[in-house]
Amino acid sequence: MDLPLSKNIEILRELLTIEHFTLPNRLAIQPMEGADGTRDGAPDELAVRRYDRFAESGAGLIWFEAVAVRHDGRANPRQLWMHEGNTDDFKHLVSRIRTNAVKSGNPDPVIIMQATHSGRYSRPDGPLEPMIACNNPIYEGDNPLPPERIVSDDTLKQIEERYGVIARMAQDCGFDGIDIKGCHRYLNGELLAAYERPGPYGGPLENRSRFFRNATQNARAVTKRGFLVTTRVNIYDGIPYPYGFGVRESGGIEPDLTEPIELLKAMDFSLVNISMGNPYFNPQVNRPTDLKGVERMYHLTKIIRDALPGVKIIASAPTFLRGDSPYLAAGAVEQDYADAVGFGRMAFAYPAFARDILNGSFDDKQTCITCGKCSELMRGSRAGCVVRDPVYTELYKQMKEAQA
Repeated sequence: MDLPLSKNIEILRELLTIEHFTLPNRLAIQPMEGADGTRDGAPDELAVRRYDRFAESGAGLIWFEAVAVRHDGRANPRQLWMHEGNTDDFKHLVSRIRTNAVKSGNPDPVIIMQATHSGRYSRPDGPLEPMIACNNPIYEGDNPLPPERIVSDDTLKQIEERYGVIARMAQDCGFDGIDIKGCHRYLNGELLAAYERPGPYGGPLENRSRFFRNATQNARAVTKRGFLVTTRVNIYDGIPYPYGFGVRESGGIEPDLTEPIELLKAMDFSLVNISMGNPYFNPQVNRPTDLKGVERMYHLTKIIRDALPGVKIIASAPTFLRGDSPYLAAGAVEQDYADAVGFGRMAFAYPAFARDILNGSFDDKQTCITCGKCSELMRGSRAGCVVRDPVYTELYKQMKEAQA
């Protein structure tokens, strides 16, 4: 194993400047969907509770979970969805996060909203209603989806324009930035691997990245100076060419980051949050289930970090190391693998992880045990830590009783 590890926890206390923002430390909460929105797309009481806990965490960056840009892009009927009728709910929640952070003795965090369209995984009203870039035999097998499920060029233009509208709303709600989500095989991420799609959104990288570039430009064009437009992006899909992004053309799933590097250089982001894999197909890639998976995540992140020296990089997936995860975060920053490290499922299990890492009281007995029950629970209820949080323990029991 070749992992960046260090006991120099003090380095995680260092400030990090991104454009005109200053993160008070090098720890972030990754975007973790709670599936706890109202039918109208606003945060419900469990979402508010969750962000109250995140506000008290001490993390310098809260990467707010995926918010659908259109109703047909919701991954489930409970996913958050921003539109003209519910911006006050988001504005209230952002204000509450900041207030609670300060009340808890923490610095005001930077808050970035992840904007998404779920594409092939869209379930806005419950049943699957996929909108795919093109058929993928690795996913569909011998049963390709009908042509009407392939999103048209005109619809893609409408959706990319919507990212501009949502970016302006997000800024008005008090978010510090917006993430044009390009990971985990949702619509934007799938288009990056649409090698076999004809027309202006498929084939060469210039076409496959057209939606990404246009959505980003639309967001930049309508927001005021000082608003971060960034991305959490897959640099490696972990499925063979021509169906996966960031893999060698010669076959297999060997990484090749030539195109991801070319893309990110052209996009001119000042901040990039790195991810990989598909949680529906190969979840062990983006939520590693062994040390080899953690090594792959950090090795490939280091390649991106070295290729983009002027860009601030957020690394992912430290949680598998549980009680040793602070040393991985410290080592990643100290050894220049990344500028900050984001914790996802750890934040569900141990919301105060950042505060305790920084003050030297990190408790092994509160860590995420990487059991996967938060994801299992999300499929039938709301997402949270079944093991550590009694609210979600009860929801899990209810879900199991209903299934039985």
